[in-house]
Amino acid sequence: MLCFHSPIFDVEIDLMMKNLFIALEGIDGSGKSTQVKLLTKKLQSIGHKVYATFEPTDSPIGKMIREIFSGKMEADHKVIAGLFVADRLDHLLNKTNGILKMLDDGYTVITDRYYFSSYAYHSPYMSMDWVIEANRLSAELLRPDLNIYIDISAEESMKRIAKGRASTELYETLDNLKNVRSLYLQAFEKLKSIEKVKIVNGERTEEIISEDIWQHIQAII
Repeated sequence: MLCFHSPIFDVEIDLMMKNLFIALEGIDGSGKSTQVKLLTKKLQSIGHKVYATFEPTDSPIGKMIREIFSGKMEADHKVIAGLFVADRLDHLLNKTNGILKMLDDGYTVITDRYYFSSYAYHSPYMSMDWVIEANRLSAELLRPDLNIYIDISAEESMKRIAKGRASTELYETLDNLKNVRSLYLQAFEKLKSIEKVKIVNGERTEEIISEDIWQHIQAII
């Protein structure tokens, strides 16, 4: 709640702020995690309680996904897609810290990845329509007030991955990231009538990207 002093009536006017659900998307290395932190600070500065989260989660299902990504476990791509469906539903419905509970508690929730990541990353291995249908319950439970896609090229992604990490994970190849970026754009076009998506250029400084994102957020506050 924000309180503003009215010089005309000499009273304080309470304005209840709507808490938001915002999803940040992008291929690997796009800078989502950094922008989640910057956006969290900006929203907190205007009075929002903010809960920042991510997918895959740190739940047992999410940890299994990370084991597969790191090569410690092996699974078919259809199994991975199914694990993401289960992890996302728990992310929404968990009674301790699920997204729906946090929203009910008055938090603005920012997630680093949501179902558009599944549409893009799993569709090279199965029909996008299948992936969308598999995630239909999550979409029906909660669509983001805004999906923000931080756009970088696959070449830039590989440069950042090589610079920032000693090893790569599943999906982190140049050809696959080119395909994933293309599928993100296809998914946005396919669902443009029901999803709110803003695309920002991720190949600029963190500060400029942050300001660009903030302008889109201000438009829905």
